[in-house]
Amino acid sequence: MVKNPFSFNGRTTRLQCGLLICVLLFATKSTIAQSNTKTDDIRLQVLRTNHVGKTYKFNTEDNSVTHLRFLGTIHTKEGKKYKILTSIWTWGLSKRATSRILVYTDQNKYIGNYYLTTIDDVPNYIKNNKLVFLNKGRACDPKLVTYVSFDNGVPKEFFRKCKGNDGDFFTFSSD
Repeated sequence: MVKNPFSFNGRTTRLQCGLLICVLLFATKSTIAQSNTKTDDIRLQVLRTNHVGKTYKFNTEDNSVTHLRFLGTIHTKEGKKYKILTSIWTWGLSKRATSRILVYTDQNKYIGNYYLTTIDDVPNYIKNNKLVFLNKGRACDPKLVTYVSFDNGVPKEFFRKCKGNDGDFFTFSSD
């Protein structure tokens, strides 16, 4: 006969049950918190490398893939600095993609993002203190280039040119 390690004189006490429940709840909460912060952790890891233009690939247990690229730092006229990171998250059986432009302070504090329609909407680089969007890999005019300035702070929205006067508006969200 195996003796129950949680028993006292053959009985499990209420205190022992309460302690066991607390330990299980703590372990569960810790696991949930860990999965919620995993995305934040990989983003911060890329920001800390400070390697402009390099794309980092992260695979997860659920077969989703995240590509993160640090584009660099943009300055406002008032001297604020914003770090810009692009994110392409591929998920699901059909390999759908969610694309975003992530905006951080110079202290790596997340302040918000632009949700993009497709992976082709991701900016290509920063030049002359502006985000640069090239029309590569899409049914848009490859001669058109969109520049987005942060001179006056983070734009509430911007228009990305496609053909002639056509294109898409993207709005900043500080979720």
